[in-house]
Amino acid sequence: QVQLVESGGGLVQAGGSLRLSCAASRFPIESYAIAWFRQAPGKQREGISCISSSNTGGVIYYGDSVKGRFTISRDSAKNTVYLQMDNLKPEDTGVYYCALEGTFRQTYCTGPGINKPDTWGQGTQVTVSS
Repeated sequence: QVQLVESGGGLVQAGGSLRLSCAASRFPIESYAIAWFRQAPGKQREGISCISSSNTGGVIYYGDSVKGRFTISRDSAKNTVYLQMDNLKPEDTGVYYCALEGTFRQTYCTGPGINKPDTWGQGTQVTVSS
């Protein structure tokens, strides 16, 4: 059974940076599309960035709200996907999740997300103070 574990969240002042990690166990993370989702207080969960599998070119997408400030990357040797978050804003506050669709082994992204993700990490809280 595939598992994802996020880490790296915390409290940071506006303008600061954090790096989130999404570590995979029991499967090569590069073989799936991996997306980062964010759930802000009182809002629906939204896809903010996605990287396609390595055999589909590792194509990267960002949502408009994070474009130019966040960077997604993958380290296959560490079996981990990262989300580098710079110039953080209070509106970036929320719980961040990484996810994949494992039933059909989705390898491509659907914009900054994936269709019907069925495997989620436990989430990591990011709080940006003004």
